[in-house]
Amino acid sequence: MYSATDPRSALDAGSPAGDPNAPIAELATFEFLDLPPQESTARGGRTWYARGQNLAIAYSLLADGDTLRRTAAEQREEYLVILPDDATTIEVTASAERRTVSGGGLVVVPPGDSEITARGDAQLFRLFDARSTDVLARCVNAASYAEPHPRVALLEPWPDPPAGHRLRVYRTADHPREPGRFGRIFRTSSFMVNFGDPADGPRDPDRLSPHHHDDFEQCSLTVAGDYVHHVRTPWTTKLSQWRADEHARVGSPSAAIIPPPSVHTSQAVGSGRHLLIDVFSPPRADFSAKAGWVLNAGEYPAPGEPG
Repeated sequence: MYSATDPRSALDAGSPAGDPNAPIAELATFEFLDLPPQESTARGGRTWYARGQNLAIAYSLLADGDTLRRTAAEQREEYLVILPDDATTIEVTASAERRTVSGGGLVVVPPGDSEITARGDAQLFRLFDARSTDVLARCVNAASYAEPHPRVALLEPWPDPPAGHRLRVYRTADHPREPGRFGRIFRTSSFMVNFGDPADGPRDPDRLSPHHHDDFEQCSLTVAGDYVHHVRTPWTTKLSQWRADEHARVGSPSAAIIPPPSVHTSQAVGSGRHLLIDVFSPPRADFSAKAGWVLNAGEYPAPGEPG
C-alpha cells in the first residue's frame, strides 16, 4: 500500500506466484561491523560476504592502497561496485581501461581481469550474481541457500549490453532528484540498483509503504543512519509456517534480505542522515516499464526491446 504521492502507487499490480503453501523464508539481516570479516589485508582492510538467492554482497572497508582483484578465470560475468558516499575514491582497472572514480555511484566492471584500488580510506559494496560460485561459497549465510528457496524465481539474465562489455561509471550526482521519478535506478543484465533519496531525521510513521513482491527478494543496503525493517509473513494453510511480525532494527552499514511474499516497509529512525540502496536480481520488470525511471536503459535493454 503506497500513499497517493508515492511514484510506486502507479505500478502494475502483480499476481501470486509459485506454490501458495511453500515455506516462506525469514528476514535475514547482517550488520557487518558486528560480524567477523571473511577476509583481511595487511594494511587493515576488511571484507564481509552475505548472499541472497541470486546475488552475493561483498562489503569492504579498505585502507589506502588496498587492492581487490578478480581474475578472468573467476569472473566471466559483469560485477558491480557501489560507492555509497562522497568520501570514497577508487581506481578501477579492467579491459585495458583505467578510471578514477570519486563520490557516490555505481561502477559496472566487465568480465575478465580487474583491480579496484583504494585511494585513501574507502568503503564500498560489490555485487556478484549467482554464477560467481566462488563468492557465494564465502558468504556467512551460504548454508541457508544449500537448497534454493522455493518462493524465489531463479536468475535468468536479461540481454547483454548491445555496445559490449566495458567499464561503465554512473555517478548519482549527475542525476538529481526529479518529481514523479522513484529514486535513481540503474540496471544491468543481472541487477537493478536503486539509490534512494537521502533524508534527514526519522521517517514520518504515518507515511510508511508496506508492500510485497511475488517472487523476488529485496536486498536493502543501509548505508547511513538507523532503520527498522518491518516484515509480516503471510499466513499459509499450515499453522506450523506462521510466524510473528518482525521489527528488526539495524544500523549502518548493514544488509537485509527480505523474502517474498512478505509484506515489508523500512522506517528511518533517529536523527541525522539516512540512506537506503535497494538491490534486485534479476532487474524488475515493473520499474523498467516506467518511462524515465531506469537512467541507463539505453545501454541495457529489457527483454524484447531492440538492442
